[in-house]
Amino acid sequence: MGGMSNGTTATQVAFEETAALGGNLAPEVGGPNQPNQVYVDLSAQNQTSINREAWDLAFYNGDEFRVAINGSLYMAVAELDETNIDAVTAEQVADLQSSVAVGTFDAANTVYVDMPNGDINGTAIQEISATDTENKVYLVNMGSEIGTTEPEAGSVSTSGDSRGWMKIRVLRNDTDYTLQYAGLDDTKHKEISISKDAGFNFQFVSLVSEGVVSVEPEKEKWDLNFTVFTNEIEGFGSYGYSDFVTTNTMGNVSAYMINTETISYGDFTISDIDEATFDADQRAIGSNWRNGGGPGTLPSLKEDVFFVVKDGNGNIYKLKFTALVNESGVRGYPSFEYALLQ
Repeated sequence: MGGMSNGTTATQVAFEETAALGGNLAPEVGGPNQPNQVYVDLSAQNQTSINREAWDLAFYNGDEFRVAINGSLYMAVAELDETNIDAVTAEQVADLQSSVAVGTFDAANTVYVDMPNGDINGTAIQEISATDTENKVYLVNMGSEIGTTEPEAGSVSTSGDSRGWMKIRVLRNDTDYTLQYAGLDDTKHKEISISKDAGFNFQFVSLVSEGVVSVEPEKEKWDLNFTVFTNEIEGFGSYGYSDFVTTNTMGNVSAYMINTETISYGDFTISDIDEATFDADQRAIGSNWRNGGGPGTLPSLKEDVFFVVKDGNGNIYKLKFTALVNESGVRGYPSFEYALLQ
């Protein structure tokens, strides 16, 4: 489980009654291969880390029956016309495989990935129907293994070898999900039953370890997720981002960005908050805290922006990123400072 901690430390318990006033945090994303997804709880001032290869599919615990894919591995899925998973062969899907991928620079490929704003109704897998015959088989591009090569300082190497292909089909069984899965040429599938748990946004499944795995903290116990991310570049389709920060919009966390030309981080107080500006898009922070770099220039920290974050309990923080790289200029060592506005 990638050195995961369940976060139930004495410190967290101590903070339950009162939100932390702020401080400095350095999410342990793990350097330039960025192997970890790191969940940060601002009010408890803690972080929970999971190796991003630990899971593949996320089954929604809310009212809808929806399944998300692991965008941090650049996974992609395509709906097939078939309802019998055992009848699908590698030969049948061969022509489709080159399209079902992230970063093909084809504007139409967004249909194969989840909507990057975090809207659960925008998953690439259609809503799971109570009528079995309406639930089709999906071709699954398992994405890329975590990179292992050490890039030049300032660069990242998030992707390694291909994780291959599988086929899946998801059904409903009363309030549970039933996942059917198999290799492309397998003529017999396996099944996993997944029960909803309202305390968490999702139940996570690994097709590699073939079972339910613990990934996210409870939905009220995290605010930000530092992760590799599948985003969309308008006109060019899905594209992979490193050093990305999502907000827990399903846990009612929202955020917005402020340019220091308007007001400095130090001067910003609770009276400066603009409630109407809070953004429910999970990319409200996203990659907006850093410059992307380009030919001849390395990515760098944006010195002229900071963020306002409201957690699910209504605590409001100002938050400023203080590092993108470590002292040697190596990527994957973010840090930030934050303060409770009261």
